[in-house]
Amino acid sequence: MSIKLGKFNQLEVVKEVDFGMYLDGGEEGEILLPSRYVPEDCKVGDMLNVFLYLDIDERLVATTLTPLVQVGEFACLEVAWVNEYGAFLKWGLMKDLFVPFGEQKMKMQVGNKYIIHAHIDEESYRIVASAKVDRYLSKETPEYQPGDEVDVLIWQKTDLGFKAIIDNKFGGLLYDSEIFQPLHTGMELKAFVKQVREDGKIDLILQKPGFEKVGDFSKDLLQYIKDHEGHIALTDKSPAEDIYAIFGVSKKTFKKAVGDLYKKRVVALEEKGIRLVRP
Repeated sequence: MSIKLGKFNQLEVVKEVDFGMYLDGGEEGEILLPSRYVPEDCKVGDMLNVFLYLDIDERLVATTLTPLVQVGEFACLEVAWVNEYGAFLKWGLMKDLFVPFGEQKMKMQVGNKYIIHAHIDEESYRIVASAKVDRYLSKETPEYQPGDEVDVLIWQKTDLGFKAIIDNKFGGLLYDSEIFQPLHTGMELKAFVKQVREDGKIDLILQKPGFEKVGDFSKDLLQYIKDHEGHIALTDKSPAEDIYAIFGVSKKTFKKAVGDLYKKRVVALEEKGIRLVRP
């Protein structure tokens, strides 16, 4: 059995001591799970799902806490403190996550948050982080199809829009012209693949593309109007932010849905809103 440092492992409890439980770490020997993390009624022979990392004395130790990032993942973390060697990030464990100065794009400041990638340092065998996330994004050709839903982490603002990290693996871009809600670095949300370009770059949008989405929203919009006494104080000239705050869709989708209902002669368009004309 080989254990995975910086990840969760299923390990068997093999010994109970006053200060915790020892787990079977295979070739790494017995690994301590300190008392504070031992589940109630835990006994020898139980299998536990534990996260493995190195304590302040560089000893392999287990915890049942869930860190904010695991090895191989990206996250947005806050700097807890800085010394002459680098910065240390809060990641939900007693020992903070180290970022050497050489792995910082700019000198990290206490209290600020940064997008990082967690990995194992090959020389020291320690879990470390790097703010130079570009080098850790996959160079593989993405196999996404237009319309695929993905998890994204907003990475940084650019002249074109916002860079995002997709499914903890690929880089993507949300264009300013297609963003209809406030975004900021570190935000995690769902998005959809608009296209995968020939060079492998991925364009993203915040809602599922195609008329099917508009058709679905047309039904939701009609029901909303009915639920609000047959009238809403929104028009196709309303700010995109107001539309998104109420319906969670872009102004473009809202306008298409309104047009769909208008063509069906279900609603009337007025200067200060939209009114239901028949049930």
